[in-house]
Amino acid sequence: MNYRGPLWRLLLLLFVVLPAQAAPAVLRVLAWPGYADSDLVAGFEQRYEVKVEVTLVGSDEALRNKMSENQGGNFDVIAANTAEVHRYVDQGLLQPLHPERIANTSRQLAHFRDYARIPDIVVGGQLYAIPYVWSDMGLIYDRHQWQSPPESIDSMWDAKWQGRVLAFNTSNHNFSLASLSLGGDPFRIKADEFARVTARLVALRRNVLTFYSLPEEAAELFRSHQVALLFANYGRQQLKQLRDAGADVGYVIPREGALAWLDCWAISRGASDPVLAGKWIDYMLEPQVSHALTERQGLSNTLEEPAEAGSPRPLIWIRPVEDDQRRAALWQRIISGERPPLLEAGQ
Repeated sequence: MNYRGPLWRLLLLLFVVLPAQAAPAVLRVLAWPGYADSDLVAGFEQRYEVKVEVTLVGSDEALRNKMSENQGGNFDVIAANTAEVHRYVDQGLLQPLHPERIANTSRQLAHFRDYARIPDIVVGGQLYAIPYVWSDMGLIYDRHQWQSPPESIDSMWDAKWQGRVLAFNTSNHNFSLASLSLGGDPFRIKADEFARVTARLVALRRNVLTFYSLPEEAAELFRSHQVALLFANYGRQQLKQLRDAGADVGYVIPREGALAWLDCWAISRGASDPVLAGKWIDYMLEPQVSHALTERQGLSNTLEEPAEAGSPRPLIWIRPVEDDQRRAALWQRIISGERPPLLEAGQ
């Protein structure tokens, strides 16, 4: 074969001249289960001819661990509650946002566009997050085991239900719940109150079946172990899951009030393409996408009023706490069955 012939020279010329097809841009999303379903991700990928990599987390602690890697530079856009947003801003992990560049913010309910009135998303006069979805964290109960709905958070500690209570595996929310049940501030536990609140959580560990991490895990445990009472960290998302599975369950806000969270989208300081990250936030605020979240997960979006008015009892929007590292360290000892030293020392 003549490798110096005209045809070979033409093929060689085409190989040299034609540019290689560029790989699509990649958007790295860090979010909670149900926030980035595959069909919705596919819609975004097709529209913008990009690739989306989604990483899911099941707790604030897991989210923090992910954000601590490479100073948050492993992700472009994240979903986090308002208290966590403030934490990441303080650590320099997020960049300011410009809502006027995110067109669909104009579709949101007025109170979700009044950024100055939403705790922890405006820091130093700059906006760092766009509200996306919210829920209260009430109590789910088995109607067959309760003659009337539970009235108080104290029900989680009631010995009558020992081994039939499910709680969430998290440090901050559990310390907040325990403090609230004792009549204290959920987010600012005084130094001389820590021993009392910690002892309250030790008592909770002895009363629960277990502490769950994901809503799907909680739903399976609820059905298979005749659970009577569930603290719904994921709120009405868990109520919908259980009802969809055929469970006859009710949902209440206890008389002390319920912790409530507002999850937002934020852009990492190390985002490789902030403009593309902004397009993701804008896409998440399109009516069909936000409505899909509500329909599938039972959570309230920021574009429309919730279908159910809910309880008139107070909602307590979560805030940064006095010492999350201390809470986390104590929680690890509590859940492992160790007696925290401060209980021995009376600190």
